[in-house]
Amino acid sequence: MPLEVLQFPDPRLERKSEPVEDVDDELRELAREMIQVMYDEPGIGLAAPQVDRPIRMVVMDTDWSEEGQDKNPVVMLNPEIVSRDGKIVWEEGCLSVPDFSAEVERAGHVVVKYQNLEGEEITEDVTGLRAVCFQHEIDHLDGILFIDRISRLRRSLYVKRRKKQLRLEEEPASLGS
Repeated sequence: MPLEVLQFPDPRLERKSEPVEDVDDELRELAREMIQVMYDEPGIGLAAPQVDRPIRMVVMDTDWSEEGQDKNPVVMLNPEIVSRDGKIVWEEGCLSVPDFSAEVERAGHVVVKYQNLEGEEITEDVTGLRAVCFQHEIDHLDGILFIDRISRLRRSLYVKRRKKQLRLEEEPASLGS
């Protein structure tokens, strides 16, 4: 069964994820499926909680942005931000927050540590889009959405609009009964 991206306001998106202890064939297959979903949506990052797997795994490809470009996906297990500094404001969107984007203030420079599927520990020192993407995806692992980092007014307007959208999607089904 193909993976489905959970969408706000699904409460499963608020769960804190558990560390990945063992890399096995099942985890490798999940990583492959997540990469495919990320490209199909399309997106540049996807955290396991977004596909209802509450584990600390992220797939990302900040080099790819459109069909025809080379793909260079990275699988990260148990990623953590070791240090952060500076500020950057970036227009963010999210596969789990449909039909909405907003400027989010994040650290402009981060050092991130994670393991790959071979168990190697990787440290990356990044800025710009990659720094933003790391922070965004690691937030998912902690049950935080980017809309939790915007003004209360902008968030409440989105929540109201999203609830109305979901009601309208349900109405035709209930009218037929």
